[in-house]
Amino acid sequence: MWWFYRKGPSGFSGASTAEEVTAGVDGRGLVAVVTGASSGIGLETARVLAMRGVHVVMAVRNVSAGVAAKEAIAAKIPGARMDVLELDLSSMASVRRFASEFESLNLPLNILINNAGVMTRHCKLSCDGLELHFATNHIGHFLLTNLLLENMKSSCRDSGVEGRIINLTSSGHFMTYPEGICFNKIHDPSGLNDFIAYGQSKLANILHSNKLSRILKEEGVNISANAVHPGVIRTNLFRNRTIVSVLLDTIGRIISRSVEQGAATTCYVAMHPQVKGISGKYFANCNIGSPSSQASDAELAKKLWQFSLQTVS
Repeated sequence: MWWFYRKGPSGFSGASTAEEVTAGVDGRGLVAVVTGASSGIGLETARVLAMRGVHVVMAVRNVSAGVAAKEAIAAKIPGARMDVLELDLSSMASVRRFASEFESLNLPLNILINNAGVMTRHCKLSCDGLELHFATNHIGHFLLTNLLLENMKSSCRDSGVEGRIINLTSSGHFMTYPEGICFNKIHDPSGLNDFIAYGQSKLANILHSNKLSRILKEEGVNISANAVHPGVIRTNLFRNRTIVSVLLDTIGRIISRSVEQGAATTCYVAMHPQVKGISGKYFANCNIGSPSSQASDAELAKKLWQFSLQTVS
């Protein structure tokens, strides 16, 4: 476990917590959207951002759970500014409603954290006819980012503050379909197992970040886009994975980390001054890491971007 505690160039490690990596960072005046903010590392991310003065909009599928989470945070952080809005990332209609409701709040947007994710036992179809992992983990966030991007652009121009987009993913060397992403299986997932489907959706998160970063740089926009691997954490993501849950219970003390540690890299990339101007990177353990060759494939990222645009339109 020595590697877990070894600090990288940032001065932090896999053992660092979200509170530690944001100590002394002033987030007052900033607004952040955090998807999946009612539990797990999404909740911890929202809590720590609110603690640092950020106005947090909690995008949640279960509104009652979101409200309860908001109240729990507010009870410990007097003056915390938080809103709760409904968002089901597996439904493009829900994503569009959320974007409309967010705009009605008349808030700027400085930080977008695409945190929510799903892992199911079987490759199912979403209400839009897409493989559920891909629909929720990638397409929902892809559409959400596109719908909120003009607000972010206006916000960074008006404030002079860099906008930051963070996509949560898995290990940069996560095993995926040999061809990277099997696009013909997005509408017909037969032949895919759930682990491959989940791996494809997480690979898509990194490719999305990379392509978006290139586009923003070409436009000369002061917005960064990065991918973050939170590490292995026992969260609700595994609630439908009985075998995985048992394995994590068994070896969790060796390979898993706490929710506070799991949210650290996200909060670091979202707020720390060290990350200013850094875009198109993959972060793990609060430091820049190296993803797989597939995750760095510019042609695959371009293909995914075009496919995603066609899908959401």
